[in-house]
Amino acid sequence: MDKQAILKAFMYRHACKEFDVTRKITDDDFKFILETARLSPSSFGFEPWHFYIIQDMEMRKSFLPNFWGAQRQFPTASHVVFTLVKKPYFMRHDSEYVKNFMEEVQELPEAIVEMKGNFFKNFQEKDFNLLESDRCMTDWAAHQTYIPLANMMTAAAMIGIDSCPIEGFHREKVDEMLEIELGVDLDKFTMGHACAFGYRKADPRGKTRQKLEAITTWV
Repeated sequence: MDKQAILKAFMYRHACKEFDVTRKITDDDFKFILETARLSPSSFGFEPWHFYIIQDMEMRKSFLPNFWGAQRQFPTASHVVFTLVKKPYFMRHDSEYVKNFMEEVQELPEAIVEMKGNFFKNFQEKDFNLLESDRCMTDWAAHQTYIPLANMMTAAAMIGIDSCPIEGFHREKVDEMLEIELGVDLDKFTMGHACAFGYRKADPRGKTRQKLEAITTWV
């Protein structure tokens, strides 16, 4: 693959604040974007996320009072993805989810399940001290959800589709809405972030970033 084409996609991508409502992403293109999320890496490969694609415009509107960062994006985007974070109910080393994931999704033999489970237990208890609070566990899981987010936005840019990642929301109130509107079990999930996808209404200003030497140190 041409390296310049990849960099061109990174230059093209920006946080699109308003989309062209007359243009819609095809099913094939959006399945491609979602597939890059599905194939994204995660810690120990346990995928602490679930994606809701919010296409119901009335439902999008119902979230707007508590989503201050999406006032122009939700009404105009072709597609909106909510990324939910799996809570300790799923992500503790001794959960049924983790055990079943190793056996059924990763298809590991019994001896490897036991060995990997012990590594994961040690990682959570000692290396990262994640079990000191549910917040530590949830934050650790939430950090990982930015990997599929970035992959979706980059993949979209590579095929000429715009996006906007959105953290501008009141988490507690949005979680309550998730329970009301979507029947989400708040003992198991919390809102991570949203991302709107579509086609830009207007061209953005030029991209600004620090120089490479300002953010890298070679040793």
